[in-house]
Amino acid sequence: MFLGLFVILLIMWMLGFFAFHVAGGLIHLLLIIAVISLVFHLIRGRSVA
Repeated sequence: MFLGLFVILLIMWMLGFFAFHVAGGLIHLLLIIAVISLVFHLIRGRSVA
């Protein structure tokens, strides 16, 4: 689930940053959220028994 969220947010960030140039610094929030979701995915993936 978190990996899918990471991919979606990363694609949205790339579109916003490279294609549309919207919201200046706010578009980087998508990248931060995407990285956080990737970290959660890695942590939860290793702790599942």
